[in-house]
Amino acid sequence: MALELYWGSGSPYAWRVQLALEYKRLAYESRLLQFSMQEHKSPQMLRMNPRGRVPVLRDGDFVVFESLACLLYLDRKYPEPPLFGRTPEEAGTIMRVICEYQAYAEHHLMEIVHAVFFENMDERAEEVTRAMHVVAGEARTIEGRLSASEWLVGEHVSAADMVVFPGIMLLLRAMEKREAGDLRSRFLPMDTTYPAIARWIKRMESLPGYDRTFPPHWREGAPRG
Repeated sequence: MALELYWGSGSPYAWRVQLALEYKRLAYESRLLQFSMQEHKSPQMLRMNPRGRVPVLRDGDFVVFESLACLLYLDRKYPEPPLFGRTPEEAGTIMRVICEYQAYAEHHLMEIVHAVFFENMDERAEEVTRAMHVVAGEARTIEGRLSASEWLVGEHVSAADMVVFPGIMLLLRAMEKREAGDLRSRFLPMDTTYPAIARWIKRMESLPGYDRTFPPHWREGAPRG
């Protein structure tokens, strides 16, 4: 039985697993769920993931959810090409970069995104300003890392790139919206503000199968600045 991935368009967490599947060139059945119809909370989905979230990866009788768990499962079950490096040192560094992003950047990034998409920037101005300072600082850290290397860890794309990339893309999409206002100038244009990250984004977009992972409903949006 082929791998099955249950996902939703625009979910940065599901996007991570799509990138991994394509990078490993694994055959899988794509199960796109409609958030607007609450399909991710259907009885079938809740039987696989009681939390009612995506991604959910099914491999025969085995089901795994939470994006990082999915990445680790894929790497242990289908080890080539590796997502977590080839040495203990590489694995430790990749996990450290992922943990740093999740601990110090991700929550604040999502605060900004939610404020923009739900159009309550004015109500959350102080919170968003604080989050913006944190995210800008973390972006400078990522910029420095990518100024010295083509990928976040080492000479090859890894799970670190696949975890961080969708979050940055979601933030950039939020910055395209009118509601982002003056916040836009903190990140755009990327070629000027964070040139190493901009080059890295292009490298990620050139990975085999990338087009199949791009959120379908984003294709109708405005071009990135």
